[in-house]
Amino acid sequence: MSNCLFCKIVDKEIDSDIVYEDEHVIAFNDTNPQAPLHILIIPRKHIATINDIDVADTILLGNLFLAARNIAQQLGVDKNGYRVVMNCNRDAGQTVFHLHLHFLAGRPLHWPPG
Repeated sequence: MSNCLFCKIVDKEIDSDIVYEDEHVIAFNDTNPQAPLHILIIPRKHIATINDIDVADTILLGNLFLAARNIAQQLGVDKNGYRVVMNCNRDAGQTVFHLHLHFLAGRPLHWPPG
């Protein structure tokens, strides 16, 4: 989508601090971090929200979580722990309408979240 911020990052039209990349996903540091490590993991394919996921996207969704696992190992937080969160629509806090996981780590994360 031409006006999607994350699609512009995928297309390298906007610079971002990329920490992980493969043929399915790109992950980059969040510009407004909520934890010492706050990384956004996005599919290269534009999907606006969880509500827009199709059965054909099943493997792609698995790739998002595999990327989270790989990032945790790469950053050495896989043993201590990390959290992945996906918001759906405005009331849940979604501000960019391109499916993405928030990867949070680097401090104890309490429950329930805010």
